[in-house]
Amino acid sequence: MAESKSPTVYDVAREADVSIATVSRVLRSPEKVSVSTRERVLQAVRRLGYVPNASARGLADRRTGVLGLLIPGHDIPATSRRLPAEDGAPAVVEFLDDRDGRQADPYRNRYFEQLVRGAEAAAWRAGYALLVAAGTSVSRDVVMHDLAGRVDALAVVARTVPDELLRGSIGRTPMVTVAGEGGTGADAVRVDNRGGMSALVRHVLAVKPPGPVLYLAGPPDSPDAAGRARGFHDAVAGQDVPWHTAMADFTWQGGHDAVTAQLEEEIPAAVIGANDQSALGALAALREGGVDVPGTCVVTGFDGIDESRYSTPTLTTVRQPMIDLGICAVELLLRRLADPDAAPRDLQLPVDVLLRTSCGPLG
Repeated sequence: MAESKSPTVYDVAREADVSIATVSRVLRSPEKVSVSTRERVLQAVRRLGYVPNASARGLADRRTGVLGLLIPGHDIPATSRRLPAEDGAPAVVEFLDDRDGRQADPYRNRYFEQLVRGAEAAAWRAGYALLVAAGTSVSRDVVMHDLAGRVDALAVVARTVPDELLRGSIGRTPMVTVAGEGGTGADAVRVDNRGGMSALVRHVLAVKPPGPVLYLAGPPDSPDAAGRARGFHDAVAGQDVPWHTAMADFTWQGGHDAVTAQLEEEIPAAVIGANDQSALGALAALREGGVDVPGTCVVTGFDGIDESRYSTPTLTTVRQPMIDLGICAVELLLRRLADPDAAPRDLQLPVDVLLRTSCGPLG
């Protein structure tokens, strides 16, 4: 029996009584085609069971129809794996004590989840697929070059690969850096880390109880952490308030351990986390130490992740437009694909301060 032939774009055009170019427009940019024509073409696609051949399309216009997003990854140890049961054997259900919250997935990152959501939505609207990859410390150079060879354009989150690697790749692949400091020669988009932290800290100084301020710093190689640290110093400069810094590394455990150590010396009147995860760890440590929040000590974070809405007390934070960050990154890539010689753009998105129970409004 002869194998049935898969329908082609020519078959769809014949079935819908339109040109091949019109079929292509409907599938790539449907908003540019009238509703009646678009529906006629789509009905033909459904009747015939036509599936566009991305490989053939890429050969025709030297495009893959795919955009890339490279985010930082983790070197996950093999010992962290839960192994499957043997064939036919029942799986073992374990009971774990999670009253302190330490059983949460240490590799989950809400920041990147929302960034990916925004980038994926923008890519899909433009007729592109989004390929997401994570560069670990041992493979980031390899991942960078491999991903760049598979996509039409690439968005790279700061700290994922060294700046010198980015500079060397810009001429070969249209590129945008996300959440960095710019200066690579590529298009860039980031949020106002410095201004947001400065505004938050000024509010904290106005409402906190008497006493010292503890700032939970982020990783020294993070542009986000550097911008927020500058905002903190802008706000405390010239103020008659004692303050000091502890490294929390943007993690729940880092914030928890830094505050636990601080409580052995003195109780702070304010803990300002460089991100929400370290601030949530700080809240847990203060609760364990019997410190009333916000009566004795106010606490704030930065990012606006969902967990900050459900903590006890709810966490005052600076909300980043993380979905918008992903959307803007893709829009910059599309602009670069349309005009390869355009001057690089450097966009900065505004932030919002969300006042909640851990450090509320004045009065």
